[in-house]
Amino acid sequence: MTGRITAVLGPTNTGKTHYAIERMLAHRTGVIGLPLRLLAREVYDRIVAARGPSVVALVTGEERIVPERAQYWVCTTEAMPELGADFVAIDEIQLCADPERGHVFTDRLLYMRGLHETLFLGSESMKGAIAALVPKVQFTRRERFSKLSWSGSKKISRMKPRAAIVGFSVDNVYAIAELLRRQKGGAAVVMGALSPRTRNAQVDMYQNGDVDYLVATDAIGMGLNLDIEHVAFSATAKFDGRRMRHLFPHELGQIAGRAGRHTQDGTFGVTGEAHALPEDVIEAIEEHRFAPIQRLQWRNPRLEFGTVARLIRALEENPQNQWLTKGREADDLLALKALSEFPEIRDKVRAPADVRLLWDVCRIPDFRSISETEHATLLARIFGFLQTGKGVPSDWLAGQIARIDRTTGDIDTLSKRLAFIRTWTYVAQRKGWVDDETHWRGETRAVEDRLSDALHGALTQRFVDRRTSVLLRRLKQKETLVAEVNDKGEVTVEGEFAGRLEGFRFRQDGTSSPDEAKMLARAAYEALKPEFSLRSDRFYNAPDTEMDFTEQGGLMWGELAVGKLVKGTEPLKPAVEAFVDEEAGPEVVEKVRRRLQHFIDRKVAALFEPLLAMSRDEALTGLARGFAFRLVEGMGILPREGVAAEVKELDQDARGSLRKHGVRFGQYTIFQQALLKPAPTRLRLVLMSLWEGLAEFPESPPPGLVTIPNIAEVPASAYTLSGYRPAGSRAIRIDMLERLADILRTQDSKGGFEATPDMLSITGMTLEQFADLMSGLGYKAEKGERPKARPVAEVEATPVAPTEGEAAAENPIPEESSPVAEAEAEAAAQAEAEPELEIFYTFAWAPRPRAERGPRRGGEAKHGGGNKDHRGGGDKGGKPRRHDGEGKPGGKPKGKHGHKGGKPEGGRGFESHPPRKEKKIDPDNPFAAALMGLKGKL
Repeated sequence: MTGRITAVLGPTNTGKTHYAIERMLAHRTGVIGLPLRLLAREVYDRIVAARGPSVVALVTGEERIVPERAQYWVCTTEAMPELGADFVAIDEIQLCADPERGHVFTDRLLYMRGLHETLFLGSESMKGAIAALVPKVQFTRRERFSKLSWSGSKKISRMKPRAAIVGFSVDNVYAIAELLRRQKGGAAVVMGALSPRTRNAQVDMYQNGDVDYLVATDAIGMGLNLDIEHVAFSATAKFDGRRMRHLFPHELGQIAGRAGRHTQDGTFGVTGEAHALPEDVIEAIEEHRFAPIQRLQWRNPRLEFGTVARLIRALEENPQNQWLTKGREADDLLALKALSEFPEIRDKVRAPADVRLLWDVCRIPDFRSISETEHATLLARIFGFLQTGKGVPSDWLAGQIARIDRTTGDIDTLSKRLAFIRTWTYVAQRKGWVDDETHWRGETRAVEDRLSDALHGALTQRFVDRRTSVLLRRLKQKETLVAEVNDKGEVTVEGEFAGRLEGFRFRQDGTSSPDEAKMLARAAYEALKPEFSLRSDRFYNAPDTEMDFTEQGGLMWGELAVGKLVKGTEPLKPAVEAFVDEEAGPEVVEKVRRRLQHFIDRKVAALFEPLLAMSRDEALTGLARGFAFRLVEGMGILPREGVAAEVKELDQDARGSLRKHGVRFGQYTIFQQALLKPAPTRLRLVLMSLWEGLAEFPESPPPGLVTIPNIAEVPASAYTLSGYRPAGSRAIRIDMLERLADILRTQDSKGGFEATPDMLSITGMTLEQFADLMSGLGYKAEKGERPKARPVAEVEATPVAPTEGEAAAENPIPEESSPVAEAEAEAAAQAEAEPELEIFYTFAWAPRPRAERGPRRGGEAKHGGGNKDHRGGGDKGGKPRRHDGEGKPGGKPKGKHGHKGGKPEGGRGFESHPPRKEKKIDPDNPFAAALMGLKGKL
């Protein structure tokens, strides 16, 4: 079973590799083959970030990280293992036509398949070949996100920032980088021969804005995602290992396509001594239309290991398909032929196992590129060690590594040592070739890391003038005036502090005189022009995690204020205003503004996703859709009293469709539970305050509080947007209020009830606080006292009083009792006569008549927050609204005799709480006389 086979073809910079990663992670297991070790490491890091290191393997010629539970394998194409994986992807499949490595890619195209899905990624020039060689393949074209345009020839001295200049030899790359250091302050260097660690350090220096230019070989054409606006070719021909030749149009297009990022347009051209490209080649690159590939490089994959001669014959076999052509002799075949001529090798190779081992040794790449003879001699030495069955001796290998492990020397010396260590890194990765694989893998990797760091330092020291990259260009009229900006944003002119760059606004020092300040400002802004550009690039590429909004609508980048929110076309679509000085230029202003808009748009989409999903649901129709619109207007929270009529009109199907979006029809509030979390609450307050044009925005309550103080100066709408409902002296969170309402519905609200432990637990209040809350919800709270009930165990332990005779016998009367004893006895008797009292409350539903409720507080008319009859429009078993005898809502129901509470005139009344105990008036109380007088008149 091979599953679905898809060829995803299109121009460069279409996100094909990113698409392949997403598809692989959608399966349980997967293998992806990539053309470069550098790109494999980049993809490995991205998948590890998504799934963790315990399930991701990295296999290249020089690295092998294979956890026990590996599910996803990231490999160079040559190192792809034969696994029964659910998913298989081959990147840059057009390399099937590459004279040097093409036979490897062709082999993967013909034979490597996933159980459920297979992807081939690359240029559309491969469409015909794939269609002819792969049955049942499906084709998908991915268009480039941005436009690529020809910009002609331009001198390096006039090259705009964020440009990559491409050369095809080490000497050419170094010469260009040296020129950029003198004229532009420096450049990063990227070549295929660099280790991943060195390459990443150089790329980071470019991406972070430390330098504005990149000098590279054609290695940047293979999947490396960089922030490049322009690609300039310093040459259009290269040495391909056999001869000098001109680059094919599709090769030029592959490299030029790195200009532009996502939807940002890019340009390409030539520089230096390179001639302008022909018109037809320019047109082909701009339109991404190249001649189809007619022949794929091929080498027989069915090898015979009986003898060396039979193996060579199998490797030289010709293909039988018109789409395939035998590739030129690869390095491994050349090494095999050379070793077969060595007498000491020819005499030792007797069995098929020896032939197979010899072939494995011949496949060690010639990283050193010294000479074929020296490479063959090294391979013969390694084969001799391995044929003994003991592997490469540790002391000999340690000596080879020790000679390489030195970080002194120039760039060329360090580069050669890196190439040498890559050979031993490859050997250490082969199973059974060394006695302690883990140890030697760690040793070779550590040496490679040290050499990589040293090479990065040497490249930076030679090709980057850090001072030149940050110094202000001298003013045209005042050539001796030099200004600079340090990493803290401090701007100095001729060593004098001129001010500080805060975000994208320059705050000038106010201690200088007006004339001096004007001159310093002019020089400072000249210094800040490159800084504005660098900083805006870093800001544009910064992740959303580095940004935030304040509760007053400010927009922050770390600790720097870079903008603010302003009212947009809709409450959930705010606009932004960037804090950027005019001197920074309109491009910087627009870049900062776009990045801030992207941030807040994504923040709204993420935090209000349930609300936005409901607004887009086409299945909602009629009244349900109208009610959904009301919820969107209220940003997910609506006091029920304000929409009682609409709620009544909703049938069960309509309510059910809304509940699917997390809408809860509470007794007091209709809301989406997910939008009560602290993050959307904080943003909701900001957006609604912005929409209503408030001068000062209310701040969101601290997270986790069930109740908060009800402050009279704060409008009820602010509490509603915060997810709270005012009731008494405090406001209660609306979801907890609905939990309380569920319990209250089970109580006898007519006859009266007491607070239960569950009620107090939900609110987290004391009994007195709870009584105040209930009063705010429309309940009458009657306070009372009663003897505190003793626990049953205490009652059972009380001894039976003895008779007089028993008491006299056990406790004879003393001859003379003391005053203290008499006082204690009297106090004990009084305590027994007056048991300990406890306070309790009885609650009954008794909302105030509408005329007595008074006007609403500010904001209640729009967002609710008043204490209306909470019984109206009950949902799912809620009790219907009660009416008094006049049909007005809010009164207690009348009894059968027409009297409230069901008590007839002159009849006996009953209460659900014990009778109140009459308290004696203390005659020593200064208010006693007045109280006694009033009692007689009442």
